[in-house]
Formats: sequence, C-alpha cells, structure tokens
Amino acid sequence: MTTYATLIQARELAPHLGDARWVVIDCRFDLADTGAGRRAWQAAHIPGARYAHLDEDLSSAVRGDSGRHPLPNPVALAARLGQWGIGNQGGDDAQVVAYDAGNSAYASRLWWLLRWLGHTDVAVLDGGFAAWQRAGLPVDSQTPALTPRRFVPHVDDTRWLSTAAVASSVARDPLAGPPPAITLVDARGADRFEGRNETLDPVAGRIPGARNHPFAGNLDADGRFLPAAELRQRWGRTLGDTPASQVVSMCGSGVTACQNLLALETAGLSGARLYAGSWSEWIRDPSRPVATGPG
Repeated sequence: MTTYATLIQARELAPHLGDARWVVIDCRFDLADTGAGRRAWQAAHIPGARYAHLDEDLSSAVRGDSGRHPLPNPVALAARLGQWGIGNQGGDDAQVVAYDAGNSAYASRLWWLLRWLGHTDVAVLDGGFAAWQRAGLPVDSQTPALTPRRFVPHVDDTRWLSTAAVASSVARDPLAGPPPAITLVDARGADRFEGRNETLDPVAGRIPGARNHPFAGNLDADGRFLPAAELRQRWGRTLGDTPASQVVSMCGSGVTACQNLLALETAGLSGARLYAGSWSEWIRDPSRPVATGPG
C-alpha cells in the first residue's frame, strides 16, 4: 500500500476521497482574520475535509513567556486527532493529508505536529486548495460525518528545541571549543529578518547568528514546491557545508518554520529540528540579544 510522508498531488489524492483510512484536514488560516479559514471551509472544501484552526487546534493558549503559537498539549492534540477520525492503533493507521490556501505554511504545521506525535503517514497537498481547484476537482460545503478513532501519542521531543536550549547556543563563546551544535535558519521574509518591516511582533530583528531562508522561496509561482533537485540547490546556498541535522528552523511563531522543514524533507535533507517558540518567544525576555541589518 502506497503511503505519503511529504507531498501529495491533487490527482493522487482524488481517488482516495471515499477511503475510510484517508483523512483530509483543511488548515486554511489568516493571521489578520482568524475566522477567515473556517468561513472559507464552510463555503467550500475538499469533500470530507475536517477543519483545523491554528489557534484552537494546532496551538495551545498563549502564555506570558511564550510565543504567539505555543505547541499544543500532546494529549489534547491526540484527542482532537482521534475525534477527526485519525487512528494509529491496531492496523488502523490513517493516511492524513493536510492542505491550506496554497503556500503550505499552515498545513505544514499539522504535518510537523503529527510527526512529533509519532505519525509519519501524513502529507501536505502540494499547492493546497488552489491546486485542487485548478485541477477542476470537486468541492462541497457539507460538514463531514466523523467516525472517531483512537490516536495514542508517541511524543518525540528530540524534534524541537526550547528557548533555553537556543539561548545556550547563542550565548556560547566561539573560542571555548568546537562550533555550536545548531544553526538557526529563519523562515521569515528578508525585511522582517533584517528588522526593516516588523508587522506582527513588538520587537524587530533576528537572533544573532541566524541565517535567512524565506519559506516562500521553496515554492513556484503556483504555490507548489520546487522539484527536489532545485530545493537542494537553494538550500545548499543557505547552508553551505552545514548538515541538515544541525539545522534548527524558526520563524515568527513556529508555523512557517514547519514549511521549511517540509521543504528540507522533500529535498532529501532530513534531520532538521524546530525552534517551536521562535522569534515571538525569544523577544519575551528583553535581555536576549537581537541583531538587525543584513545578515
């Protein structure tokens, strides 16, 4: 049986819409209008798709010391996955397909979260809902009937780093020994990375030493991921000789960073981790260093 663990094309998904083992999740979201994604889903979605809200389902509540999208409680997330019909017990492993409007940022968040909980049969619809519509495939507005299943989380906390771990690496004296064990790669656009145009967070800039690889650069003009060979070339320019296992992906709040992680996996560069708190958590403590300008 073929399974999908990175990307799936619209024409590959279409024959499986009636398959009870396959679960499609609509992750459309708008940071400026947090209800827009659910309204879009209510108006039209891939038949059978459930809706996952970034704030309500794919994040936990914001705390005073957290970023804008803290990781969800794994037990609560597992319960939600089970309610959606995603099972992982007794040969009941679901093939999950996540999609969003088109840039795959929000779908990649769910992709990463499922892998964090030990579920690897999860793929992102390449090009999202826009690609589905361009292919002339069916949509509907019906709320799907759900058959709950049991999802038991097998949490792998080696997949992400805390702010304390990142801060320890940043503060390390480069003359004290071997090079740092992590290389931060920031998925935000260059204007925000350089501190020239911060629109979401109260402090502009980046973590010192971070490299910039805007997530939009992983996509073609239609919002589909570039071919694996081209992704490897682009990431090679960002990383040089740095192995993917040393990469820690970050962004504003740990969402678009997941799209960079998916791009790396698609390129065959495995082993990168997520800085879950990202920039919005880093700046909660004004004593942490900030850099601006070209980097």
